[in-house]
Amino acid sequence: MSVNINEVFVKSGDGSEKRLGDYQGQVLLIVNVASQCGFTKQYSGLQELQDTYGSQGFQVLGFPCNDFGAQEPGELDQIKQFCSSTYGANFPLFEKVHAKGNCTEPFSTLNQTEPAGDVEWNFEKFLVGKDGRVLARFKSAVEPKSPELTKAIETALAS
Repeated sequence: MSVNINEVFVKSGDGSEKRLGDYQGQVLLIVNVASQCGFTKQYSGLQELQDTYGSQGFQVLGFPCNDFGAQEPGELDQIKQFCSSTYGANFPLFEKVHAKGNCTEPFSTLNQTEPAGDVEWNFEKFLVGKDGRVLARFKSAVEPKSPELTKAIETALAS
């Protein structure tokens, strides 16, 4: 089953409702993020991806999540400040979400991506094509600058 996110609505960082279909025409990397996780250093790599591919129509979207080990306890303003000052991350961060169990969007839709099931930990990544269809799912241990992920991004941008 090919999952499409175009009709998914999320809460943006300013609290307003945002339709993910508004990003149609861009390649997206949707990530559940956390500030106190062993994978938190991936913020740097995610920002590098944004810097490298942003001008080609690529966008990282971060969704803070406190579901895994309570590793994202802060409020959104604190999270943004931490990401910016510690990792130079300036890609969009949305309101906190739930990525497992009683999920909230975008993860109630994304978790249908094969292999279907709840996100297992922080920094799981979903690559979305220009048409809003989810192309691939990458587990937390897949580093942002890994050849597996960068090749998939480049392929999506070229299509």
